[in-house]
Parts: sequence; C-alpha cells; structure tokens
Amino acid sequence: MSFKIGIVSLGCAKNQVDAEMLLKKLGDAEFEFVEDVAFADAAIVNTCAFIEPAKQESIGEILELAELKKEGKIKCIIVTGCLAERYQHQIMEQLPEVDACVGIGANDRIAEIITEALNGNKQECYPPKENLSLEGGRIQSTPRYYAYLKIAEGCDNHCTYCAIPMIRGKYRSRKIESLVKEAQWLAEGGVKELIVIAQDTTYYGTDLYGEPKLAELLRELCKIEKIRWIRVLYCYPERLTDEVINTIAEEEKIVKYLDLPLQHCNSEVLKRMNRKGSPEYLRSLLNKIRQRIPEITLRSTFITGFPGETEEQFEELAEFTREIRFDRLGCFPYSQEEDTPAARLPEQLDEDTKNRRAEIITDQQQLIMEERAESLEGKELEVLVEGFDKYTECFFGRTSGDAPEVDGSVFFTASDVRPQAGDFVKVRITDHLGIDPVGEMI
Repeated sequence: MSFKIGIVSLGCAKNQVDAEMLLKKLGDAEFEFVEDVAFADAAIVNTCAFIEPAKQESIGEILELAELKKEGKIKCIIVTGCLAERYQHQIMEQLPEVDACVGIGANDRIAEIITEALNGNKQECYPPKENLSLEGGRIQSTPRYYAYLKIAEGCDNHCTYCAIPMIRGKYRSRKIESLVKEAQWLAEGGVKELIVIAQDTTYYGTDLYGEPKLAELLRELCKIEKIRWIRVLYCYPERLTDEVINTIAEEEKIVKYLDLPLQHCNSEVLKRMNRKGSPEYLRSLLNKIRQRIPEITLRSTFITGFPGETEEQFEELAEFTREIRFDRLGCFPYSQEEDTPAARLPEQLDEDTKNRRAEIITDQQQLIMEERAESLEGKELEVLVEGFDKYTECFFGRTSGDAPEVDGSVFFTASDVRPQAGDFVKVRITDHLGIDPVGEMI
C-alpha cells in the first residue's frame, strides 16, 4: 500500500530547499504526494523558528492539522525543520497531537520515521544537526522557471539577536563542482532564474577553501547556457568584497540586485548586535556599489527597538533610510529570542515602542517605493512573466529588480500574444498601482 504524503513548508527559501530534498527522499521510498494535506495520510510541517511570529505560525499550522486528524482526515502529523530542532522534546510534550518530531539531522531517515508513525509508533529523533546532508536530489516545488540554490548550511556570525547558529550549527559550504552540477540539472529542467542563497552568501567557501569563493562560484554558474538570470541574496556588508561587486557588475547573467541585511546603522547598536559597521562605512559602501553598478537595485532589512536603542539612535536609523533611499526595504520590530545573548541585555524596550518605530520606517519606505514606481512611467522593462491576475485582468511578472516572494510585481496587458509563465517580455510602463508598475506588453 502506498501512503499519501502532504507537506507544508514555512519560513525562508533555505527551509524550502530542505523540504524539496525531503520530498525526493519520500518519493524514492514510493510515497505518493498530494498538494492538499487534508487528503494525506501523513502531513509534514516543515517549520520555522527564527522569530516569535514565525514560531506562532508553525504552531498554528500544527494545530490546524490536529483538527483534521481529530476529524479522521489525516492519520498522523510529523514536525520537521527549525522548530523541531530548537525545541525537540518540548514539541510532543506540549502538542500531543504530533506523532513524530524530527530534528534536521534526521532528515535522511524521514521515510522510515513516517512509516513507523503511520504504524502507530510515535517517533522522536534528534541526531547531531551536522548530520543534515547538503547533497542529494530534490523535487522542485517552485514554479518551473526559477529555483533556489542553497550553497551552504549554518552560520558562524553569532549576531546577538539570532538563534540560527544554535539551530543550524556552524557554517558548512558545498563544493563548487557540486553546486554547478545541481545548477546544470535545474537548468535542464527549465529553470531560467537561479537564486543563490545561504545564511550569509558572502562567507561562502571560507570554511572549505580557506578564503571566500562567492565570486568564483558565480562566474562558474554564469557559464551554464540555459540560465538567464542569477540572483544573489543575503550578502553581509562587511564581507562584500570588490571582487564580488565587480563580478556582479561584469557578468551579464547576474541581475543587478543586492540584498544586504544591514539591520541598523548606529555604531553602538551594531556593536551590541555583534555586527560590524558605522554610518560612515555603510554610506561609503553603498555609494561605491551604486557608482560601480549604476542600475543596481538595493534591498535591505532593519531591526527597530533592539535593547538599549534610544530615540536618538532610532532617529538616526530613520534619517539614514530616508537618505539612502533603498529600492526595497523590510523593517521588523526586535524579537526577544530565548537563549540568545540579546535576550539577556538590559534596557529591553516595550512592544508598542518597537512596533511604532518599525511602522515609521515602513511608512516612509512605502512613499519612497511609490515614488520609484511613478518614476518608471514611460520606460521599457524586461519582465519575467508569472501568471494572469483575474481581479485586475492583467498579466503579472517580475523585473530583475524583484526577488520572488519578497518584492513587488509588474502588472501589464497583452493584446496580440498571450504570454506564458516563464516567458521574458518587454513591458512599457504607463502607470503604477501603489508600489507596483503597470503597463502594456510591447
């Protein structure tokens, strides 16, 4: 008998790649997949535990599945991913509806664990996190035309607010040859946009080769014929070398887009975060990037309300973001994560203050992005088509300045030819809808 498996993957793209590898292992074990977990025998929740809202989302998903189990629609619930790795035995103690809890080091054993759970034997398995395999097949869950390439696991940065090092372990790079081989396989399957990810992509290769190798990896990936766009996410500012900047500038396939999670600009706040930098250094770096790559799209993320952040330090951050005018920006209130150094710092701020500060920066960034969208009117943009929106009766897609899931879209009409998802088309911008440009296909 073939059991039916459904999976819900939460959190970041790195977690999504783990889920794709789980799917391959289960497929090899002849499990049958269903898109709707309500029709599965076993439902997997691949959880996130980065910050409190992510943990609550994971727990909420488990509780929803528990209702389906109570109704007899599914037989068992399996919890994997970061929440399982971080809280381990507490999961099944506090959520008795769960039938198996699997740390990330046990991902290779997923088929065996689910089989036991389906036979009525509750399972817990938490081997060393370093047992998580970086290599292996995967079943792509993104649309056919783009995919993520996870080049490393773990993190050595030890930012004081972040639980990732204790959840995911030390930084472990994959070999260049292995990554190129996987990218070639993805390209043969129809992938046109390759998105390079790790907790810190600029650290790539340091553990394996003794020096950073991101630029070399990118140049090798650019040689793959069928790949049209290569996008790099999560570059740390202190490790963004001239070699990487020049590689992005010179290689035609690398989209002119940089995601730099700066988190703050004030020197004292950055020091308490165990991050390097100062307003002067960051301004100099960002100006250098824009001079070297004039068409660059700059994205960043910031944290407001970090312990001890004064009103003056917050005002400095708000002024910095107004001055730099990032093309894309996410701003989040500080989340006090247990067992992290920042959680033990004095001068913890109240939730209202943290949220108010995040809203101020988010609101001012909204205006910047609306002005940017308006400035595109009359221009022609290359757009990767993603689908048709029945509410606006428009097609939609992304420019090279838009990463999937996190950035905006371009909405456009097409009179003569109906484009398909994955096509590249030219769109003349005529208007904007909030932060999203609107136009017509040429």
